[in-house]
Amino acid sequence: MYTSCCQRCILVFVHLWPLEELHKNGLIKNIYNMQTSLEAEVNGNWTPQEKALHEARLKAKAKRRVRKSSSRSESLSESLSGELADGDSYSSKGKVPVPNDRKSRTGKGRGLPKKGGAGGKGVWGAAGMVYEVEEPDVKDPNYDEVAQGDTVYATVVPEVDERELEKTVNPIVREYFEHGDTKEVQMLLKELNLGHHKYEFSSLAVSLSLEGKASHRELTSRLLRDLVGKVLSESDMARAFDKILKELPDLMLDTPEAPQMLGQFIARAIADHALPMAFLDRYKGKVDCDHARAALDRAAVLLSMKREMVRLDNVWGVGGGLRPVKHLVKEMNFLLKEYLVSGEVKEAERCLRDLEVPHFHHELVYEAVVMVLESKGDTAVKMCKLLQAFWKIGLITVDQMNRGFQRVYDELPEINLDVPHAHSIMESFTDLCYQESVITKQLRDSCPSRGRKRFVSEGDGGLIKN
Repeated sequence: MYTSCCQRCILVFVHLWPLEELHKNGLIKNIYNMQTSLEAEVNGNWTPQEKALHEARLKAKAKRRVRKSSSRSESLSESLSGELADGDSYSSKGKVPVPNDRKSRTGKGRGLPKKGGAGGKGVWGAAGMVYEVEEPDVKDPNYDEVAQGDTVYATVVPEVDERELEKTVNPIVREYFEHGDTKEVQMLLKELNLGHHKYEFSSLAVSLSLEGKASHRELTSRLLRDLVGKVLSESDMARAFDKILKELPDLMLDTPEAPQMLGQFIARAIADHALPMAFLDRYKGKVDCDHARAALDRAAVLLSMKREMVRLDNVWGVGGGLRPVKHLVKEMNFLLKEYLVSGEVKEAERCLRDLEVPHFHHELVYEAVVMVLESKGDTAVKMCKLLQAFWKIGLITVDQMNRGFQRVYDELPEINLDVPHAHSIMESFTDLCYQESVITKQLRDSCPSRGRKRFVSEGDGGLIKN
């Protein structure tokens, strides 16, 4: 009874007296000491249940006082109730937390950051703290033991797998056969990381060209020449040809002439300084395969024919549009003359395809029409049959056909000086070609004609003789 009355008196005294005056006169500390001594005296006689109930009541009273007090007295009552409640921060639960606030939540202290700003995660540490020099990690790619602080950024390209090598190289080589630009191939190879399989590019390129045309083999020889010293070395080229010599029996299944072609490749590569001069000497007396021996013998014969070791530029023949115009005209004339003798359309077709000049087929049409104008007999019928066959299979396009006939139309006055009946022969030949659906009606109508009108003798009435 005595204890409860004393506590009531203390609480009434606190409620009636202004908190500022209590704090200023130091009465709060005295009241706290009196209450602590009373609690110590009473707690010695209380049971645990009574003690827990008493603490709960004190905490409830502290909460009620927090709700009723003003904003300024709230902070003081919170500190008092926090001290009375054995340091438990109940008042802090009523406040709105500030993000990234490192001040104490218990209400104690002077409101400074905890541990002087050196506590918690992601902080710089206390002011004036000196850090030790961190040694560079060998496994860290951003550090260099020789030049510390220099960061090197580089694009790492993974090495091409051996199984994916052929799928990667074949499109590059086939595209090169179309454009013929060796610099573009060099750029593409530099972007790839072929690693220790770099030499296999040459072997794959040669294998593809063996199955292609003569122009493809000429382009491949030029490519090998331009790659040495920039992307490939002579040792890489030697390894590539060593591999092809071992695979020669398999290559002959698709290309029976592979040994002779490979010998020409080796001779051209040595002449272009893509292969070392001692490449053939390494195989003397050490070759067991007959096909490989034939290829090496072919290369030795070609090299012995050149005394001063100039490039074997004509080893594949100059193919496609690289041939001189005079040579192409001569080949087409020979093709047409051979056809007039033999009459073999298939052979003429094969010879024209081997020339590999589809943009120059108008020259064949021109030469064929001129031969009709200058010859006699059934030449017109045979030439019309040949042009009709080429037209049906699409070997000669409509543009090339029109251009060939138009060239003859333009030169017809000059041809007429040597062939007096050129206009009449041209008209009959164009009519025949139109009937066989070789030329269009517009092209036939554009054929120049020169009418030959003769008047009869005087006194016949001025009639025109047909």
